[in-house]
Amino acid sequence: MSNPPPSPPLHGIRVLELARILAGPWCGQLLADLGADVVKVERAGAGDDTRQWGPPFIAGADGDDLGAAYFHSCNRGKRGIAVDFETPEGRALVRRLAAHADVVIENFKVGGLVRYGLDAAALRALNPRLVVCSISGFGQDGPYAARAGYDFLIQGMGGAMSVTGTPDGPPTKSGMAIADLFTGLYAANAIQAALIRRAGTGEGAWIDCALLDTQVAMLSTQALNYLAAGRDGRRLGNAHPSIVPYDVFPAADGHLIIATGNDGQFRKLCEILGAPGLAAHPDYLANRGRVANRDALTASLHALTSAWPRDALLARLEAAHVPAGPINTVAQVFADPQVAARGMALALANPAAAGGTTPGVRSPILIDGVAQASPHPAPRLDEHAAEIIADPAWGGADGGEGA
Repeated sequence: MSNPPPSPPLHGIRVLELARILAGPWCGQLLADLGADVVKVERAGAGDDTRQWGPPFIAGADGDDLGAAYFHSCNRGKRGIAVDFETPEGRALVRRLAAHADVVIENFKVGGLVRYGLDAAALRALNPRLVVCSISGFGQDGPYAARAGYDFLIQGMGGAMSVTGTPDGPPTKSGMAIADLFTGLYAANAIQAALIRRAGTGEGAWIDCALLDTQVAMLSTQALNYLAAGRDGRRLGNAHPSIVPYDVFPAADGHLIIATGNDGQFRKLCEILGAPGLAAHPDYLANRGRVANRDALTASLHALTSAWPRDALLARLEAAHVPAGPINTVAQVFADPQVAARGMALALANPAAAGGTTPGVRSPILIDGVAQASPHPAPRLDEHAAEIIADPAWGGADGGEGA
């Protein structure tokens, strides 16, 4: 007899999500993927703003839509309930759920929950074991604390756009909402760390996660280049500030990425391109020289790579273990055999959807070979209200507020 599969890592953890848009829901989705019971609380009537952020929309079996694809990208695996915070009954329900929760995720404006009596201090007084994670644009203190924070603004204010884009073009944001997404990831890490600490102390925590803090932390090497040497970052297009050649290169029929990380890989690259003398040039023997002379070297390499068909050059580079790759469209990503083999695209069973499934993308986490991705689609607005209200794990048995 085979052993039953192990429970997901966060099985038994109850998460109350009072969050909308992206950073908070992204955090909640990851916790759901790891096995937590995540109850998403939305505004009665309207729900999460992103339900309307389309097209495209997920088609429903009844001919109506199930909300924007954007909403489904960050709310997989949750149970949903709609609550009117303006009513005493709505506030009492949230307090009851928080009293039985392990975690609350909220991304109201700083101080926005105080008027409802649902702020971190009030909820932790009700449930001292509660971990409250407050996500905001600028943090809970400081001169910008009251400002609303949006990913685009944060990418600009946090320095990312100053080092993204071509040298002669405008500052450019990422094609993904990186400040939101990374804040969600940092928040999920912080929540799990607080839960581990609670196991020893019995005490919950209040976590303060800010998009601007996250974006500044993400400056990583660019930040240290400035802090250690006063070197401010600049836009280099696709080039690397500290490694050459590490860039996009033209081929006869398109473009490819070549990302040499050491002198040996550079020598192999030059041999494949039929230019061993380039690798032996005194200016290019070591990476420091290649960085100092990047413009001349890059021009020489462009002339060589542009004579090759892209796929032929990629095959030769791969055989020689020189890091290189194509620049895929999203469609090409999901057609890629490695992405397919890893099962990154999900088809979540959903009788309410046209065709009976809702698409998704699994989390990139595998534990003991098991992909950590909830099999449940994002909830319809107020879909699980009755079962959540009656659920004994969430206080449904006696309706009390005790944890």
